[in-house]
Amino acid sequence: MGMDSFVYAFRPPDKKWRQMKAVWDACEASGVDVPGKVASFFDGTPDDAGVKIALREGDGIVTKWDDDESAEGFQVDIPALLKRHPDVRFIRFENSW
Repeated sequence: MGMDSFVYAFRPPDKKWRQMKAVWDACEASGVDVPGKVASFFDGTPDDAGVKIALREGDGIVTKWDDDESAEGFQVDIPALLKRHPDVRFIRFENSW
């Protein structure tokens, strides 16, 4: 079994986030499908941390690193992140199996 790792940044909930969340909640309460635009905004699932921004290797923000022995991971360029996404509050490193 392999492991995949991802890096996400989160911008705190704002007016648009709250509007989209209201639509999401209304759909769930009514038992109807969430519109694609709303689902896409939340990358499939709302997160109380705010707007989820996928960070990927090669985006000028995230790079992979290793020590040529037994450790590897991701490095986040904080100034580059904040230049492109100044309202980011959290960075989440996610491992999934």
